[in-house]
Amino acid sequence: MRTVPRLSASLLLISAVAGVTACAPATSGGPSRQPTPVVMETPVEVGPSSAEAIATARADSVRYPYTAADIRFMAGMIGHHAQAIEMARWAPTHGASATIRTLAGRIINAQQDEITTMQRWLRDRNQPLPVIGPTTGAATTGAAMAGMDHSMHDMAAMPGMAGMDHALMPGMLSPTQMQQLDAARGPAFDELFLRFMIQHHEGATAMVTTLFATDGAGQDLTVFKFASDVNVDQSTEIARMRKMLFALQLEKAK
Repeated sequence: MRTVPRLSASLLLISAVAGVTACAPATSGGPSRQPTPVVMETPVEVGPSSAEAIATARADSVRYPYTAADIRFMAGMIGHHAQAIEMARWAPTHGASATIRTLAGRIINAQQDEITTMQRWLRDRNQPLPVIGPTTGAATTGAAMAGMDHSMHDMAAMPGMAGMDHALMPGMLSPTQMQQLDAARGPAFDELFLRFMIQHHEGATAMVTTLFATDGAGQDLTVFKFASDVNVDQSTEIARMRKMLFALQLEKAK
C-alpha cells in the first residue's frame, strides 16, 4: 500500500468543492447545473495570548471608568449610612415598638452590608477610606461603626472631597435633631424616628439623583448597581414609613 502524502487544509477544501461539482448530476436535455457553493467555517485556534486578550476585552466592556463624582458619592454615602445605623441602634434602648424595632433591624443589616461594599470599592481603586467620627454630635457614633474598617485617611484627602462634612450631606440629621431623638422614649421615639428617617432616606435618594445627573458619573458597574438599589430600596422604605407614621398619628388622635 502506498502512503498518501498529507495535504494542507486549503488543498483539502479545494478538492472537496471540486468533488461536489464533478459528482453533480446533469439535467436531461440541457447543460449541467452548477451546485450552490458550500461555505465551510474553519475554527480559529485560540492560543494563550488570544485568550488573555479576550478576557481583557470582556473585563473592559464591564468595568467602565469611574469619576470624582463616583468617589464623592461612595465616600459620602458611608457617612450617611453610618448615621442611619446609629439612629436604628437606639430603637431597642429607647422603648421603640416592635414594628419600629423590626424596621430598625432591617436598616442596620442592609446598610452595614452596603458600607462594606462601598469601602471595598474605594479600597480596590486605591482611594482612602473616610474616617467615621463624631459628626452627628452623639457619643455613640463610634459604637455604631464597631467592627467596620474606618482607620484610614480623612475624607478631605480624596479628590474633590476637601472640606466635605458628613453633617452637610442631604437629609442627615443635625446634632440638635440627634439629641432630640436620643432624648425621646416610647411612642415619642417612634414618631420622631419615622420623621427623621424619612428625612434621612429622602436625602439618600437626592444623592443618587445628583450622581446620575453628573456627566460621566454612575457608569461604573458597582456604582450604578449600588446607587440604583439605594434609590429603589429607600424609596420603598419611605412609602412604608409614611404609612406607619400616618397610623401612629391616627392612634394618637383617638
